[in-house]
Amino acid sequence: MTSMVIAALGLITGLGCASDRSRNPIAWERLRIVDLTHPFGSDTIVWPTEQDFKLIVQHAEDTPAGHYYASNRIEMPEHGGTHIDAPVHFSRGGRTVDQIPLEGLIGQAVRVDVKDRCANDRDYRVTVRDLREWEAEHGRMPDRAIVLVETGYGRYWPSRKQYLGTEQRGADGVRALRFPGLHPDAATWLIRERRVKAVGIDTASIDHGQSTTFETHVALLSQNVPVFENLSNLHNLPARGFDVIALPMNIAGGTGGPLRIIAVIAQ
Repeated sequence: MTSMVIAALGLITGLGCASDRSRNPIAWERLRIVDLTHPFGSDTIVWPTEQDFKLIVQHAEDTPAGHYYASNRIEMPEHGGTHIDAPVHFSRGGRTVDQIPLEGLIGQAVRVDVKDRCANDRDYRVTVRDLREWEAEHGRMPDRAIVLVETGYGRYWPSRKQYLGTEQRGADGVRALRFPGLHPDAATWLIRERRVKAVGIDTASIDHGQSTTFETHVALLSQNVPVFENLSNLHNLPARGFDVIALPMNIAGGTGGPLRIIAVIAQ
């Protein structure tokens, strides 16, 4: 199914030509689309040291020319809400958002469900053993896949207390963060053994909340593996057999940015 979706999206990735697309139109009626993005609004969760997302109304009125006109301005951090971490975020000289090849953000994906292990341990870190157990049940992960980790914390959005483990802001809020993440050894295994394209998670960080060294960020981003954080609706996905399209705002020089990410599932 991946090859079908990637070929159909040739217009985006530059892999196809107009004549090919006319012969192979996208059979959308055979696909189910799952939005993995939290809406951006006043309740969007951001890191405790960041400013909240703001939508500022500039115009919303009837004009003298007789038509209605509306226009807003937004203010937000790069790393708030559903977003991408570009390699440069934790790797000096790494790729910025606009330098990440689109082919690295589109492709076949798997969902690793660790909800049960995270349910009673806010500091849980997903291990290599968890990944091997997933493979024992679902088969070997495809090489060059996008791996999405479901901790179950997406269900807490937009409660900062439940999602982050604290409502505190500033440095005190950072110290009080309590949520699961991916162990750096598991990140290294995904890179070396499965050559993953990208890794996503339904928490505020790919590192667990109590991390102070961010080793998982470093492990992934130093190898040009982008990270997707604050994902939504992972519970609506199968364990495998679907594709992901993750398109961030194309910010020149950006260390991250808002992400619209969807899963595509064959019916």
